[in-house]
Amino acid sequence: MAECRDSEESVAESGDKLKSEFYFQEKDLWGFIHRSFTKSMGYTEEDLRKPVIGICNTFSELNKCHSHFNELVDYVKRGVWQAGGVPMEFPTISIGEPYVKPTTMLLRNLMAMDTEEMMKGHPIDGVVLLGGCDKTVPAQLMAAASANIPAIVLTGGPMLNGRLGGRSLGACTDCYGFTLEHKAGNISDEELAVAENAICRSDGHCMVMGTASTMASIAEAIGMALPGCAAIPAPDSRRRHMSERTGKQIVELVRQGIRPRDIMTAAAIENAITVTMASGGSTNAIIHLIAISQRLGMKLPLETFDRISSQTPFILNLRPSGKYQMEEYFEAGGVPALMKELEPLLHGDCLTVTGRTVAENLVQAVTLDRDVIRTLEEPLDSQGGIAVLRGNLAPDGALIKQTAVSAHLKKHIGRAVVFESPADLNERIDDPDLVVDENSVLVLKNAGPKGAPAMPEIGQIPIPQKLLKQGIRDMVRISDARISGTSYGALIVHAAPEAAIGGTLALVQDGDEIELDISVRRLELKVSDEELARRRVSWQAPKPHYDRGYGLLFHERVLQANLGCDFDFLLPAELREELLGEMESVRKMESPRLN
Repeated sequence: MAECRDSEESVAESGDKLKSEFYFQEKDLWGFIHRSFTKSMGYTEEDLRKPVIGICNTFSELNKCHSHFNELVDYVKRGVWQAGGVPMEFPTISIGEPYVKPTTMLLRNLMAMDTEEMMKGHPIDGVVLLGGCDKTVPAQLMAAASANIPAIVLTGGPMLNGRLGGRSLGACTDCYGFTLEHKAGNISDEELAVAENAICRSDGHCMVMGTASTMASIAEAIGMALPGCAAIPAPDSRRRHMSERTGKQIVELVRQGIRPRDIMTAAAIENAITVTMASGGSTNAIIHLIAISQRLGMKLPLETFDRISSQTPFILNLRPSGKYQMEEYFEAGGVPALMKELEPLLHGDCLTVTGRTVAENLVQAVTLDRDVIRTLEEPLDSQGGIAVLRGNLAPDGALIKQTAVSAHLKKHIGRAVVFESPADLNERIDDPDLVVDENSVLVLKNAGPKGAPAMPEIGQIPIPQKLLKQGIRDMVRISDARISGTSYGALIVHAAPEAAIGGTLALVQDGDEIELDISVRRLELKVSDEELARRRVSWQAPKPHYDRGYGLLFHERVLQANLGCDFDFLLPAELREELLGEMESVRKMESPRLN
């Protein structure tokens, strides 16, 4: 069949005319074909005169966090029909964090591309984006920023709290805890199995302030999800009510012509950062927010995160940085209540998917539990959850979740114990002959965007078994990898440039002294520039992991962590030229032998 004559550009830039009208109201050959094929699925002539709403359903039996999405879609459709629209469900790639290897980060950009092309290539006037698991919501927001048709996010909600012996459990913060104690010999195989059956007891994503909960909160804070959406537990009937309301609201967004770029402004992104820092949110949020911002044509330097973090008290008492979990957060008022406390720090005039501003949305918001959501005057900590570190070891920045670091390690000097790759780490970390003590700094190389491959969540370097048996539970650990938002400890991640392209991390050797001082944002390798230059002469880049297909595309075109790990060719042209020019000049200065 021949291609449709209407170009993507002419449809996208058509003014007040709905996109679906180009498909269904033209009285020519293609109008006939579009109507005929669509009517064969049971739609009527009357239906084809209504706004068409795409429902992006990322249900998959290989994605536990999305296992209940088919039910949510039914409620979204109900809302769309009630509001006078026509719902049409479509699938995209679905990325389940527990299953995908080597890492879901390899596929975030692929999901964003898939979603963008489905949004642009079909006769839909608006879209409901159903996401939840870690990389799905950022991929969908990246796609919405690029496609820029009316869109609204509906997240699937967190699991109910796990329960065992009267204790609340959280995935995957307690996953680390149980396996750590099992490795230390403190719990048996049978006890571990009991915990496995108790920790995940309902539909939904992780119920701590991990990456999934962080990105759901960001979708709400940035204005792309309805107020209250993020924290409703997945099995709660109010999640169904939220789904129906979301279906109604996307029709209203289409009628008002409100698009993602009207909502996701620079000020809205700062609101999302403020909420993230006050929540003790995931370090992954930094990569994703940078990628979303760049899709909108805006640079988002790490300094912006650090500035906002230093001005934003940490007030949400949620694990892994606090005491409670998403179930209690919902009962305390959820994201609207948190934003009400933060209102003096927010841009209240930002437009949201309600059609109203942030300030208007917050008029009736109230905090119902002061131990879960603190005030600005009585915070858990005076600064936000994430700190940006600088120094010769990470000249383009590194991150640490400072609210989850043991107090005695926030300022630390220790000698490096170096692992050249994830495979080297797995082979030697529990070697009883490993020269390591509790003051050592564990360093993992070649775990970044190009090196691992695709920057997996392995930055929570295991404590060596012989130290576990001595009672050690935290050490300073440094890598160019990522960590799960559920992780905790003195974990320095996202070191940029990564080791695989010749960043300073590649030059660290056993016994080198490393200084960490979070209070002044310092991460320094105590080795002279002259010695580093000598080491660089003999350094060799590791071989790529892929020689074909999408993996090779990822390796060749992925940007560094401080630039969001998006593909360079997916950025707007003017921003792409500017950023790649900056990268090239830095690359020549830092790694002259690579050119």
